[in-house]
Amino acid sequence: MSAMTITNEPGRRGTPAAVENDAIRAYRLLGGGKIMKRDVRSALDAHDLIVQGIPSRSLFHLVDGVQVLSTGDVLTKAIGISIRTLQRRRSEVKQKVLSTEQSSRAWRFAEIIAKATDVLGTQAAAEAWLLEPAIGLDNRRPIDLLTSTAGVEAVDDYLTRIEYGVYS
Repeated sequence: MSAMTITNEPGRRGTPAAVENDAIRAYRLLGGGKIMKRDVRSALDAHDLIVQGIPSRSLFHLVDGVQVLSTGDVLTKAIGISIRTLQRRRSEVKQKVLSTEQSSRAWRFAEIIAKATDVLGTQAAAEAWLLEPAIGLDNRRPIDLLTSTAGVEAVDDYLTRIEYGVYS
């Protein structure tokens, strides 16, 4: 059993266990220990990783695993990197790390897609949901709100309301 293994005990959103599980799921969506070469067991571990910079390979892993990031300007809105920049980074011989801002945005997006997958049942449903206007977000598309911390909080809060059956 690796240090990253955590029992998935049922927890309520907003509890320390739920926050920890969000960090674990984001870590896995970004390639986990195979790419990052370190464990993340808590939000503080995630913070340290983000400040040091997530490897570019983690972003490649995320984009390869979340199809919606390859469409239109979704990658730019979610992470702040264009498809063209991502392609340039893939071709670089020496792999770089993302800036703290890009690392933070990649981590937040991974957390949102993980939570949306949990709430909506499948990753495909979560990806489709990101692109559709939502009544509880004043008919804004969730992806359009991921460009700011306040917008990410609004999307996260809305997902929690959906989870508990409060849609407005």
